[in-house]
Amino acid sequence: MTAPTVEAAIHELMDLAWNLVYGLLEERDLLGDGFNVEEYTGIHSWVEELTRYTVVHSREAAILFSGTRPVDAIVFHHDLLGADDPKAFFTLPG
Repeated sequence: MTAPTVEAAIHELMDLAWNLVYGLLEERDLLGDGFNVEEYTGIHSWVEELTRYTVVHSREAAILFSGTRPVDAIVFHHDLLGADDPKAFFTLPG
């Protein structure tokens, strides 16, 4: 179980871009047996220059947000947690 503020932050990001998140997970073949927002219980956020990056993850997938826009999704692995540059695990557009 996650703390209410963490849970609220995860739901807010996922809900803001629901169609984009779903499409990104589908494109990367990460939907599994179904998409359930409640499975996403981890969040890590930081600011670089003027951009806030956020990684929301479940036990199976991680989604990188730039601001409030999902930009990539990968299979989750624990090396991502505590990494000096978590966004290096993802492919950023352009």
